[in-house]
Amino acid sequence: MSRRVRLTVAYDGTRYAGWQRQKNGMAVQECLEEAIWSLFHERVSVDASGRTDAGVHAWGQVAAFTLEHSIPIERLALALNSKLPQDIRVMEAAEAAWDFHPQFQAKRKTYRYTYFNGPFLPPQYRLYMAHIHEPMDMERMNEAAKSLVGEHDFTALSSAQRTSKTTVRRIYEARVYRDVADARVIHIEVTGNGFLYNMVRIIAGTLADVGRGRLDVSVLEEAMGQKDRTLAGVTAPPQGLALVNVEYE
Repeated sequence: MSRRVRLTVAYDGTRYAGWQRQKNGMAVQECLEEAIWSLFHERVSVDASGRTDAGVHAWGQVAAFTLEHSIPIERLALALNSKLPQDIRVMEAAEAAWDFHPQFQAKRKTYRYTYFNGPFLPPQYRLYMAHIHEPMDMERMNEAAKSLVGEHDFTALSSAQRTSKTTVRRIYEARVYRDVADARVIHIEVTGNGFLYNMVRIIAGTLADVGRGRLDVSVLEEAMGQKDRTLAGVTAPPQGLALVNVEYE
């Protein structure tokens, strides 16, 4: 008898072409589907809460698939991890409602973008942080981030390659803070009901320019109001971005 399985998946996206299967490289989705085939000889399609791009990480991606095999759910994560590469881990597996879809039923997603703010980037950070050596003004960055909160048209903060039907999203929280273990590490954390293609990376790049005094604190508000991508900052590099958490009712 088939059942719906929900996974919480963490992965280091450094060597992957993103979440979704690609013709031009290995994807996280493909690794999971091949692990399932190897274990159970079932060809499944693993849905996720959203796609992550090449080089982007996830510490709390939610995925789901339909499985015929009767393996006890408490053994599933261990079994899958035995077949997965070390940079992909199923952190939790659970039974889900038959109609559960991790993308369409997600209520809140949290992304975190991380910069190292110092003269030289320590090598242990190079795969997980972008580097800015000029001083960054946290107060200015947080002031600019306030304009993100609420429901807005985020055309100006998304890539022209987006495929979404609507560019309106609701942001519940946006904040900039220093890491408690290393004050040189700056996190930009954004929680919303959804995100457009490259949206968080554009927000991160824009806030970095605000922090360095290159852009005014009103830049996000002005760019969104005019729906003008050219008013915002650059798209920050992929390695600083991670999907942290996905929430459901």
